[in-house]
Amino acid sequence: MGDDLGDEWWAHEGNSGASEAEAEEEKEVKKEVKKPQAKRPTGKITKKTQPEKRKSVTEETVKAKKKKTEPTACGAPQKRRSEDEDSKPKRKRKKTITDVLASSEPRAGAPADLQALVMQHFSDKLSVIEQEELMLPDSCFLSSNDLTHTVSSYLKQVCPKWSKIHKQHAAKSSVVLLVVCGSALRAIELIKQMTAFKGDAKALKLFAKHIKIEEQVKLLQKGVTHIGVGTPGRIGTLIENEGLSLQALKYVVLDWNWRDQKLRRMVDVPEVKLDLLKLLQSRILTACKGEKIKIGLF
Repeated sequence: MGDDLGDEWWAHEGNSGASEAEAEEEKEVKKEVKKPQAKRPTGKITKKTQPEKRKSVTEETVKAKKKKTEPTACGAPQKRRSEDEDSKPKRKRKKTITDVLASSEPRAGAPADLQALVMQHFSDKLSVIEQEELMLPDSCFLSSNDLTHTVSSYLKQVCPKWSKIHKQHAAKSSVVLLVVCGSALRAIELIKQMTAFKGDAKALKLFAKHIKIEEQVKLLQKGVTHIGVGTPGRIGTLIENEGLSLQALKYVVLDWNWRDQKLRRMVDVPEVKLDLLKLLQSRILTACKGEKIKIGLF
Protein backbone atom coordinates (compact mmCIF):
# COMPACT_ATOMS: atom_id res chain seq x y z
CA MET A 1 0.00 0.00 0.00
CA GLY A 2 2.74 2.22 0.76
CA ASP A 3 4.23 1.50 -2.53
CA ASP A 4 1.00 2.39 -4.36
CA LEU A 5 0.87 5.89 -2.95
CA GLY A 6 4.40 6.40 -4.05
CA ASP A 7 5.97 9.83 -4.12
CA GLU A 8 2.68 11.72 -4.54
CA TRP A 9 1.64 10.94 -1.01
CA TRP A 10 4.76 12.51 0.38
CA ALA A 11 4.28 15.49 -1.72
CA HIS A 12 0.71 15.88 -0.62
CA GLU A 13 1.73 15.64 3.00
CA GLY A 14 4.24 18.40 2.61
CA ASN A 15 1.73 20.67 0.87
CA SER A 16 -0.91 20.18 3.50
CA GLY A 17 1.48 21.39 6.22
CA ALA A 18 2.34 24.45 4.27
CA SER A 19 -1.29 25.27 3.53
CA GLU A 20 -2.15 25.13 7.21
CA ALA A 21 0.60 27.61 8.03
CA GLU A 22 -0.53 29.91 5.26
CA ALA A 23 -4.09 29.69 6.48
CA GLU A 24 -3.08 30.75 9.96
CA GLU A 25 -1.13 33.70 8.57
CA GLU A 26 -4.13 34.80 6.54
CA LYS A 27 -6.31 34.71 9.64
CA GLU A 28 -3.89 36.92 11.54
CA VAL A 29 -3.74 39.40 8.66
CA LYS A 30 -7.54 39.53 8.54
CA LYS A 31 -7.64 40.21 12.28
CA GLU A 32 -5.25 43.11 11.89
CA VAL A 33 -7.30 44.52 9.02
CA LYS A 34 -10.49 44.25 11.03
CA LYS A 35 -8.98 46.26 13.96
CA PRO A 36 -10.79 49.62 14.24
CA GLN A 37 -8.60 52.61 13.32
CA ALA A 38 -8.32 55.49 15.82
CA LYS A 39 -10.81 58.24 14.96
CA ARG A 40 -9.45 61.71 14.34
CA PRO A 41 -11.03 64.34 16.53
CA THR A 42 -13.43 66.58 14.63
CA GLY A 43 -13.44 69.46 17.22
CA LYS A 44 -11.00 72.45 17.28
CA ILE A 45 -7.77 71.93 19.11
CA THR A 46 -7.24 74.63 21.70
CA LYS A 47 -3.47 74.25 21.55
CA LYS A 48 -3.43 75.31 17.90
CA THR A 49 -5.74 78.27 18.44
CA GLN A 50 -3.64 79.72 21.27
CA PRO A 51 -0.53 80.49 19.15
CA GLU A 52 -2.78 82.21 16.60
CA LYS A 53 -4.12 84.52 19.31
CA ARG A 54 -0.62 85.36 20.52
CA LYS A 55 0.43 86.05 16.98
CA SER A 56 -2.41 88.51 16.45
CA VAL A 57 -1.63 90.32 19.72
CA THR A 58 2.01 90.66 18.70
CA GLU A 59 1.05 92.14 15.32
CA GLU A 60 -1.22 94.71 17.00
CA THR A 61 1.62 95.71 19.35
CA VAL A 62 4.04 96.18 16.44
CA LYS A 63 1.48 98.28 14.56
CA ALA A 64 0.92 100.46 17.64
CA LYS A 65 4.69 101.05 17.99
CA LYS A 66 4.93 101.97 14.32
CA LYS A 67 2.19 104.56 14.75
CA LYS A 68 4.06 106.16 17.66
CA THR A 69 7.24 106.55 15.61
CA GLU A 70 5.51 107.31 12.33
CA PRO A 71 7.50 110.00 10.44
CA THR A 72 5.91 113.40 10.02
CA ALA A 73 5.95 115.60 6.94
CA CYS A 74 9.37 116.97 7.97
CA GLY A 75 10.79 113.47 8.38
CA ALA A 76 11.08 113.57 12.17
CA PRO A 77 9.37 110.83 14.20
CA GLN A 78 6.13 111.93 15.78
CA LYS A 79 6.03 111.14 19.48
CA ARG A 80 2.98 111.08 21.65
CA ARG A 81 3.08 113.14 24.75
CA SER A 82 2.77 111.12 27.86
CA GLU A 83 0.48 112.10 30.69
CA ASP A 84 3.51 113.00 32.79
CA GLU A 85 4.74 115.53 30.20
CA ASP A 86 1.33 117.14 29.96
CA SER A 87 1.04 117.39 33.71
CA LYS A 88 4.43 119.17 34.06
CA PRO A 89 4.05 122.93 34.65
CA LYS A 90 5.32 125.10 31.80
CA ARG A 91 8.36 127.24 32.56
CA LYS A 92 7.39 130.90 32.83
CA ARG A 93 9.29 133.42 30.71
CA LYS A 94 11.05 136.15 32.64
CA LYS A 95 9.51 139.56 32.28
CA THR A 96 11.61 142.13 30.47
CA ILE A 97 11.63 145.91 30.86
CA THR A 98 9.49 146.09 27.72
CA ASP A 99 6.85 143.80 29.27
CA VAL A 100 6.71 145.84 32.47
CA LEU A 101 6.55 149.19 30.70
CA ALA A 102 3.95 147.95 28.18
CA SER A 103 1.61 146.94 31.00
CA SER A 104 2.08 150.22 32.88
CA GLU A 105 0.65 153.59 31.98
CA PRO A 106 3.11 156.37 31.01
CA ARG A 107 3.80 158.68 33.93
CA ALA A 108 5.42 162.09 33.77
CA GLY A 109 8.81 162.36 35.42
CA ALA A 110 9.30 164.49 38.52
CA PRO A 111 12.36 165.86 40.39
CA ALA A 112 11.81 163.20 43.07
CA ASP A 113 12.40 160.49 40.46
CA LEU A 114 15.80 161.92 39.54
CA GLN A 115 16.73 162.33 43.20
CA ALA A 116 15.76 158.72 43.95
CA LEU A 117 17.81 157.48 40.97
CA VAL A 118 20.91 159.34 42.12
CA MET A 119 20.61 158.14 45.72
CA GLN A 120 20.00 154.55 44.71
CA HIS A 121 23.06 154.49 42.46
CA PHE A 122 25.49 156.14 44.86
CA SER A 123 24.20 154.60 48.11
CA ASP A 124 26.98 151.98 48.22
CA LYS A 125 29.63 154.10 46.46
CA LEU A 126 29.71 157.32 48.47
CA SER A 127 29.65 158.21 52.14
CA VAL A 128 26.55 159.67 53.76
CA ILE A 129 28.03 163.18 53.66
CA GLU A 130 28.89 162.86 49.98
CA GLN A 131 25.38 161.61 49.23
CA GLU A 132 23.87 164.63 50.97
CA GLU A 133 25.94 166.91 48.74
CA LEU A 134 24.24 165.39 45.71
CA MET A 135 20.75 166.16 47.03
CA LEU A 136 19.24 169.20 45.31
CA PRO A 137 16.60 171.59 46.64
CA ASP A 138 13.41 172.14 44.65
CA SER A 139 14.66 175.54 43.55
CA CYS A 140 17.24 173.81 41.33
CA PHE A 141 14.55 172.29 39.11
CA LEU A 142 12.47 173.69 36.26
CA SER A 143 8.84 172.69 35.90
CA SER A 144 8.54 169.14 34.49
CA ASN A 145 6.74 168.12 31.32
CA ASP A 146 3.23 166.81 32.02
CA LEU A 147 3.23 164.79 28.76
CA THR A 148 1.19 167.44 26.95
CA HIS A 149 4.09 169.52 25.61
CA THR A 150 6.17 169.38 22.45
CA VAL A 151 9.87 170.20 22.70
CA SER A 152 9.34 173.77 21.51
CA SER A 153 6.34 174.45 23.75
CA TYR A 154 8.13 173.03 26.80
CA LEU A 155 11.31 175.05 26.19
CA LYS A 156 9.26 178.20 25.70
CA GLN A 157 7.62 177.57 29.08
CA VAL A 158 10.86 176.99 31.02
CA CYS A 159 12.88 179.62 29.10
CA PRO A 160 10.45 182.48 28.56
CA LYS A 161 13.26 185.00 27.94
CA TRP A 162 15.14 182.84 25.45
CA SER A 163 15.26 185.46 22.69
CA LYS A 164 17.08 187.92 24.94
CA ILE A 165 19.34 185.27 26.53
CA HIS A 166 20.66 183.77 23.32
CA LYS A 167 21.45 187.21 21.82
CA GLN A 168 23.58 188.06 24.84
CA HIS A 169 25.54 184.82 24.58
CA ALA A 170 28.94 185.36 22.91
CA ALA A 171 31.26 182.81 24.58
CA LYS A 172 32.82 180.14 22.40
CA SER A 173 33.20 176.47 23.38
CA SER A 174 30.10 176.87 25.54
CA VAL A 175 26.31 176.61 25.26
CA VAL A 176 23.41 178.20 27.12
CA LEU A 177 21.03 175.24 26.82
CA LEU A 178 22.08 171.58 27.01
CA VAL A 179 19.55 168.88 26.03
CA VAL A 180 20.58 165.34 27.07
CA CYS A 181 18.94 162.35 25.31
CA GLY A 182 19.52 158.62 24.91
CA SER A 183 20.66 158.22 21.27
CA ALA A 184 22.00 160.02 18.20
CA LEU A 185 18.76 159.55 16.27
CA ARG A 186 16.79 161.04 19.12
CA ALA A 187 19.16 164.03 19.22
CA ILE A 188 18.60 164.73 15.50
CA GLU A 189 14.86 164.42 16.00
CA LEU A 190 14.87 166.88 18.91
CA ILE A 191 16.84 169.48 16.94
CA LYS A 192 14.27 169.32 14.14
CA GLN A 193 11.37 169.62 16.59
CA MET A 194 12.76 172.68 18.41
CA THR A 195 12.87 174.90 15.31
CA ALA A 196 9.94 177.00 16.53
CA PHE A 197 11.76 177.65 19.81
CA LYS A 198 15.39 178.26 18.85
CA GLY A 199 14.78 180.80 16.08
CA ASP A 200 18.14 181.91 14.67
CA ALA A 201 20.09 180.31 17.52
CA LYS A 202 22.72 177.75 16.55
CA ALA A 203 22.27 174.12 17.71
CA LEU A 204 25.10 171.58 17.64
CA LYS A 205 24.87 167.77 17.64
CA LEU A 206 26.93 166.29 20.47
CA PHE A 207 26.96 162.52 20.02
CA ALA A 208 29.56 159.93 19.05
CA LYS A 209 27.90 158.35 16.02
CA HIS A 210 29.76 159.25 12.78
CA ILE A 211 31.24 162.37 14.41
CA LYS A 212 34.75 162.45 15.86
CA ILE A 213 35.29 164.28 19.11
CA GLU A 214 38.02 166.44 17.49
CA GLU A 215 35.52 167.72 14.93
CA GLN A 216 33.05 168.71 17.65
CA VAL A 217 35.78 170.54 19.60
CA LYS A 218 36.70 172.52 16.47
CA LEU A 219 33.05 173.43 15.81
CA LEU A 220 32.63 174.65 19.40
CA GLN A 221 35.79 176.76 19.17
CA LYS A 222 35.02 178.11 15.71
CA GLY A 223 31.83 180.01 16.45
CA VAL A 224 29.17 180.74 19.03
CA THR A 225 26.87 177.78 19.82
CA HIS A 226 23.69 178.37 21.79
CA ILE A 227 22.19 174.88 22.12
CA GLY A 228 23.90 171.53 22.48
CA VAL A 229 21.86 168.33 21.96
CA GLY A 230 23.49 164.95 22.50
CA THR A 231 24.11 161.82 24.53
CA PRO A 232 25.46 161.89 28.11
CA GLY A 233 28.54 159.83 27.16
CA ARG A 234 29.83 162.24 24.51
CA ILE A 235 28.85 165.37 26.48
CA GLY A 236 30.72 164.07 29.51
CA THR A 237 33.81 163.30 27.40
CA LEU A 238 33.79 166.82 25.91
CA ILE A 239 33.57 168.37 29.40
CA GLU A 240 36.42 166.20 30.73
CA ASN A 241 38.66 167.09 27.77
CA GLU A 242 37.74 170.77 28.17
CA GLY A 243 36.25 170.84 24.71
CA LEU A 244 32.93 172.00 26.18
CA SER A 245 32.80 174.67 28.89
CA LEU A 246 30.00 175.07 31.45
CA GLN A 247 30.73 178.77 31.91
CA ALA A 248 27.64 180.06 30.07
CA LEU A 249 25.38 177.05 30.75
CA LYS A 250 22.04 177.99 32.34
CA TYR A 251 19.60 175.12 31.51
CA VAL A 252 20.02 171.32 31.40
CA VAL A 253 16.97 169.52 30.02
CA LEU A 254 16.81 165.72 30.34
CA ASP A 255 14.77 163.82 27.75
CA TRP A 256 13.23 161.86 30.62
CA ASN A 257 9.80 160.72 29.38
CA TRP A 258 10.62 159.66 25.82
CA ARG A 259 10.55 155.90 25.07
CA ASP A 260 12.21 154.01 22.23
CA GLN A 261 10.78 151.12 20.19
CA LYS A 262 11.28 148.78 23.15
CA LEU A 263 9.45 151.25 25.41
CA ARG A 264 12.64 152.05 27.30
CA ARG A 265 13.37 155.50 28.66
CA MET A 266 16.86 156.96 28.73
CA VAL A 267 17.35 155.78 32.33
CA ASP A 268 16.14 152.25 31.47
CA VAL A 269 19.18 151.57 29.25
CA PRO A 270 22.07 150.57 31.57
CA GLU A 271 24.90 152.14 29.54
CA VAL A 272 23.09 155.46 29.05
CA LYS A 273 22.01 155.52 32.68
CA LEU A 274 25.60 155.14 33.93
CA ASP A 275 26.84 157.88 31.59
CA LEU A 276 24.04 160.20 32.75
CA LEU A 277 24.79 159.68 36.44
CA LYS A 278 28.49 160.20 35.83
CA LEU A 279 27.76 163.45 33.98
CA LEU A 280 25.49 164.73 36.76
CA GLN A 281 28.00 163.86 39.48
CA SER A 282 30.98 165.44 37.71
CA ARG A 283 29.92 169.09 37.55
CA ILE A 284 26.23 169.50 36.82
CA LEU A 285 24.86 168.86 40.32
CA THR A 286 27.55 171.03 41.94
CA ALA A 287 26.70 173.90 39.57
CA CYS A 288 22.99 173.41 40.34
CA LYS A 289 23.64 173.85 44.04
CA GLY A 290 25.35 177.11 43.30
CA GLU A 291 22.18 178.20 41.45
CA LYS A 292 24.06 178.64 38.18
CA ILE A 293 22.22 175.78 36.39
CA LYS A 294 18.65 174.52 36.56
CA ILE A 295 17.47 171.06 35.55
CA GLY A 296 14.25 170.26 33.70
CA LEU A 297 12.64 166.86 32.95
CA PHE A 298 11.02 166.79 29.53
